[in-house]
Amino acid sequence: MNRKHSSVFSHELVTVSDRPYNAETPLPALLKEITPSELVYVRNHFEVPELEVSEWTLKVTGSVREPRSISHSDLRTLPSKTLRMTLECAGNGRRAMDPVPAGTPWGYGAVSIVEFTGTPVSNVLELAGISDEAVEAVFHGADRGEVAPGRMEPYVRSLPLEVALSPDTILAWEMNGEPLTTDHGFPLRMVVPGWYGMASVKWLEQIVVSKDIFGGFFQDEHYVYSEEDGTPEGELVRHIRVRSLILDATDVEEGKLRIVGIAWTGEGTVSTVEVSWDGGAEWHRAELDRSSSPFGLQRWRFLWAAEGGAEYEFVSRATDSLGNVQPITDRWNRGGYGNNGLHALQVTASGLDGE
Repeated sequence: MNRKHSSVFSHELVTVSDRPYNAETPLPALLKEITPSELVYVRNHFEVPELEVSEWTLKVTGSVREPRSISHSDLRTLPSKTLRMTLECAGNGRRAMDPVPAGTPWGYGAVSIVEFTGTPVSNVLELAGISDEAVEAVFHGADRGEVAPGRMEPYVRSLPLEVALSPDTILAWEMNGEPLTTDHGFPLRMVVPGWYGMASVKWLEQIVVSKDIFGGFFQDEHYVYSEEDGTPEGELVRHIRVRSLILDATDVEEGKLRIVGIAWTGEGTVSTVEVSWDGGAEWHRAELDRSSSPFGLQRWRFLWAAEGGAEYEFVSRATDSLGNVQPITDRWNRGGYGNNGLHALQVTASGLDGE
């Protein structure tokens, strides 16, 4: 359990690494219904590719009846939809693990609430005509780089065909009502609600429909669970694990504090959030707000009658509709993925006591 930083709002991303550039959303920004675009966390594996929309096309090849090369303007003529969703990096919370695994040392801010606008992948694949033997769609980003001395790899991921054809799996050209920025995948990116962010391939340049199961560096060497208790060795990192964060504590009247936070999950919905201030000996149910999207955050609050002026460590625990519960302690694995252990906040009778 790690303590949260001060609730003083920051208008800047929290830099985690410079090259490639990776940065976290400041946690207080998650109190907003939608994370401001300039505060949406940034995850880059390599240097950002420079693409000109006038020269860019999306190629659709492989096990299709009619391979296509689609311009950006033609994509935008297809039926579109807007999704509000929780976007979370698979390594979010890695720095809280003990020992800290190798990889980008994320705190808790590699998560944002984002609205993406684009067309379902199914609209594009139907234009090309999917062959009967197809089982997966493979998505190629334009970013590539060195993953080991002398070994260059592009960023490529696949989805089972039934996931790729979901009406909620989209090819996005807008974020929060504005054109995608370069850091967020301009001119086109994948969006896969409910899955960790590694599935939402940025700078998309090709979709290959495949009759075989894809294997690649970012598919079966990277983004797999290894050495995690209770998880099959080599299981692919996919759906977001149920999770909650405590974001603030505010005096509301004499002797009472309002504790507020957020919770989310990749499958089902958040059903309950509980808080404890005695190390988990007793749990108390928080009040849930109504979610604005099936893929969005669940906001919650808890009114606490402060017990004197002592300092307490609050923790929150979420449960989803499929019965998944946040573990009391971090589940360590070699890649530092899917850490959904409890998040803590120090409070006193007079409010937030930030670090």
